[in-house]
Amino acid sequence: MTQAPSSVRSGPGMPLEAPATLSAVRHRAADGAVTGGCALVTGASSGIGAAVARRLAAQGGWRLVLNGRDRARLEEVAHGTSAVVYPADLSGPGAERRLAEFALDSVGRVDLLVAGAGIGWAGPFSTMPQPAIDEVFDVNVLATVHLVRLLLPHMVRQGSGRIVIIGSLAGTVGVRDEAVYSAAKAALATFADAVRYELRGTGVGISHVVPGVVDTPFFDRRGVPYRRSRPKPVPASRVADAVWEAVARGRDEVYVPGWTRVPGRVRGVAPALYRRLAARFG
Repeated sequence: MTQAPSSVRSGPGMPLEAPATLSAVRHRAADGAVTGGCALVTGASSGIGAAVARRLAAQGGWRLVLNGRDRARLEEVAHGTSAVVYPADLSGPGAERRLAEFALDSVGRVDLLVAGAGIGWAGPFSTMPQPAIDEVFDVNVLATVHLVRLLLPHMVRQGSGRIVIIGSLAGTVGVRDEAVYSAAKAALATFADAVRYELRGTGVGISHVVPGVVDTPFFDRRGVPYRRSRPKPVPASRVADAVWEAVARGRDEVYVPGWTRVPGRVRGVAPALYRRLAARFG
């Protein structure tokens, strides 16, 4: 259910089609890296999104709009900063447009979008309820794609900006008992690649940050704990550091930890071998 927004600080109203002439605290390198300005972070009430919000706040030079489902946790993340919070479930009809309009109304422009909202579901695909299938795609894929579509023209007009999409190793190699989640994250990876080609020469970049297993409430919320012995979970702060690297250096893709890039490469050059190994050890 969509909730009414609240804020620590708010700004003057403006339409979604904001002109690119508004002032902001912003610095952009020639490669499209952004090191300050106005940032919108989704999924910011916990986990990776909350860690990213705290990382940007600690870095300085950013005005933040934070979105998440849990109002209390969202306000806790925003406490002590000038962040504006917008508690809302992005799977609701029109939620993405309301969030985009609220962000532009509150801070005047968006220089950085970190799309971190996501949910999972674990278990055999044959037993997965249809509403759960729809929800995984609604939150992980459609909400992100719609929000990017709403904010991207704004960034292109202002000639700068960066979009960071939080993916998953599951979207690179596929994970047993997470078929739909894997498919959703794979869709985001391909979406990021395709949009990146379109953005060449616009001053706007798109980054795909690919975590392996992260120590967050994600597994509790999906109802199935993480039971694998490897890879070991990494703290959400490590993913936040990778997001900052992507933003500050204009990186197209960052894996966390870096070695998790290897399984995808093995799958690419020796798919039959990879599938045999995954069937045995995955």
